[in-house]
This record gives sequence, structure tokens and C-alpha cells, in this order.
Amino acid sequence: MSTGSFDLYGEVARPVTLTVADLRRGWEQHRAEVVFDCATGGARHHTFEGPLLREVVSGTRPGFDPARRKDRSRFLLAVSGGDGHHTVLSWAEIDADFGDAPMLLATRMDDADLDEAGAQLVVPSDRCGARYVSAVRRIWVGTCRPPAGGEA
Repeated sequence: MSTGSFDLYGEVARPVTLTVADLRRGWEQHRAEVVFDCATGGARHHTFEGPLLREVVSGTRPGFDPARRKDRSRFLLAVSGGDGHHTVLSWAEIDADFGDAPMLLATRMDDADLDEAGAQLVVPSDRCGARYVSAVRRIWVGTCRPPAGGEA
């Protein structure tokens, strides 16, 4: 995998490797003004541009029945960055019928292209940037299965 590209895989019909340039060409670009208020660094203001995460992932055809809300709500996304940072999101957070959060796979940050650095996961609704993942390398999509042995 080259610098600036990432794999989108898991329980999807069409796994794919994408670059920042692919994200810029293949989907509508959205803009988000973000303020991360972190305990150690204070408020940080950034502007991001990129496609919505749900639109990019939907293109791989995740293994749920789109007409069944409960089927969609079982799915998770695990996003890993080049520095080892990772986070887990639920499909329900980004689904238009549930949380409808406009999470981005940023292709630009503060008017600078991210082609070399790689796409960045941006969660504009988060007060702190802990779920912000830079240099995205992998996005896994799959179901959450309940642990064995528990009562329903």
C-alpha cells in the first residue's frame, strides 16, 4: 500500500484500496469548521474538506440489508491510522436514519491537500479530537456479535 492510500475491507461486497485523490474525485466534498478543545493543548481550530464517511463506505456495499434498520445497527467501523492510533464507530452514528453524523474522510486540512499525509477521519461533533485519526491506513467494516454464554 502506498503512502496516502488505505484499505476499506471486512464484511463488504467490494473491498477497495483508495487514495486521497480517489476520495476527491469520487465523492462530493463537504467542508467542516472544527474546534478540538483538548485538555493538554487547548482549543485547536481547523477546517477540513472531504467526502462523508458513510458515502465512501456505502460504495463497498456493506453486508447488511439496507432496508432493515436493525440489521444496519449491528455494524461497526474500525479506523486505523499510520501512527497506530485507531477508533471504533458504529454504523448507526453515521446512518441518516440514526445519528446522521457528518463524519468526513478529509482530503484537505486548513486549505492544504493531504495526498502525501493520507486521509484523515474527522468527527466534527466531538469536543475533543480523540476520534480524529490521521493518515488513515485501514477501515474495517463488520458486525458486532454478542459474547457467547450470556443470557439474552
